[in-house]
Amino acid sequence: MKQTLIGREQEIRQLQEYLSSEKSEFIAIYGRRRVGKTFFVRQVVGNEACLVMTGMENVDLNDQLANFYFTLRRVWPSAAQPHSWLEAFDQLQNYIESLPSGRKIIFIDELPWLDTVRSKFIAALERFWNGWADGRDDIKLIVCGSATSWMIDHIINNRGGLHNRKTHQIYIAPFTLEESRRYFKAYGFPYREKEIAECYMVMGGVAYYYSLMNTKESVAQNIDRLFFAHNGELKNEFDNLYRSLFKRAGDHIAIVTALAKKAKGLTRKQIVEQTRLNNNSKFTKTLEELEKCGFLRSYIPFGETKRDILFQLTDAFTLFHFHYETENKYQDEAFWTNSLNSGKYRAWSGYSFEILCLNHIMQIKQALGIAGIRSRVCCWSSKQEDGQKGAQIDLIIDRADQTINICEMKFARTEYEITKADDQDFDNKISTFMRQTNTKKSLVLTLITSFGLKTGKYGGHIQRQLTLNDLFKQ
Repeated sequence: MKQTLIGREQEIRQLQEYLSSEKSEFIAIYGRRRVGKTFFVRQVVGNEACLVMTGMENVDLNDQLANFYFTLRRVWPSAAQPHSWLEAFDQLQNYIESLPSGRKIIFIDELPWLDTVRSKFIAALERFWNGWADGRDDIKLIVCGSATSWMIDHIINNRGGLHNRKTHQIYIAPFTLEESRRYFKAYGFPYREKEIAECYMVMGGVAYYYSLMNTKESVAQNIDRLFFAHNGELKNEFDNLYRSLFKRAGDHIAIVTALAKKAKGLTRKQIVEQTRLNNNSKFTKTLEELEKCGFLRSYIPFGETKRDILFQLTDAFTLFHFHYETENKYQDEAFWTNSLNSGKYRAWSGYSFEILCLNHIMQIKQALGIAGIRSRVCCWSSKQEDGQKGAQIDLIIDRADQTINICEMKFARTEYEITKADDQDFDNKISTFMRQTNTKKSLVLTLITSFGLKTGKYGGHIQRQLTLNDLFKQ
């Protein structure tokens, strides 16, 4: 079946606009490994690029230059073997000048791999762009790479010769639930909303992971085959993912390992204490890289200040790794299927459903009819009180219209039944929040579930209800 570009409507419009401008453009496209960056560019650009080159992983300067030469020779037989990147870009310049008038699109994929030790690649790229391409009006240079820390340092936040030379950047994010549904429909999967949500909660909306699934297998069968079978194609993907994104991934992995244990997140001080990493500028940069890649978010808890910022894990795939892959001690090839009715599954699904909701805040706001109201999303934990039960609220939408949505997220395979304990917990959270924050805003207890509520004697506190269907809206 021919591959189809799913979603990305806004990104498509952006790239087409940049390619149609009347000036030269330097466009940086970044995002995590396997998210579909290359496919996106190739689908939008089609056969119009005058040169498409892909860097090679783990090879030296000579091999990279040979790769460049072989690529250029296919479209320009006059090319000669370059001995440096300065010479290579000079040949590229000569090739482009030989072309007829009109825009010239150059697509260099996996750009970070070209920057080998002592290659002087960045200096040559700077000379090519600053000394020639930027002075024209017909060059469209698209660069792409999964090594996000490199892309951020050397292209997006470059402080050297490319400072402020990159004209645009496009971040390719994982699929939303609705884009996931469109993907599965396009490729003939019979999955319903709950099954698609479960795929998202395991794979985080990454298109490549979906592409490895078999239409003839259930979600459970696919997960077991990909993650837990002896030769599962995604069995080692966690390490591959982090080490492809970040040059020295050990610190990044240490941080997400700590965050995976605490749903509401940790302060900077708490992360330092748990990871034993040095609290310095390198630590700050590591946190920033993880946030820019969508693995975590930072936020100020309700009623707190900037010094109380929390860092919270928001990547479902990472959470799945720590809650499941690392726990398969006996190498059970059906580990997922055998745990579906276990406490492990309930704990994981509850936490992962919260991440799913965090990643679909816009859909939640639209369903509540508050998309146009300025608001912030945070959590809240009660302070200790003698003789009083503590409380924690994992999702608060604090609105500028003097209203606060207190959100409770409950994942279930059928309609959710509110128990007496749930009802007492809701009441305690509301009363404790009002007492400790002294808020004058109206509170709206909002329940987000998979399939809504089962009729029962409890649940009178619930004022608004949302279901998975609401989260699937684009």
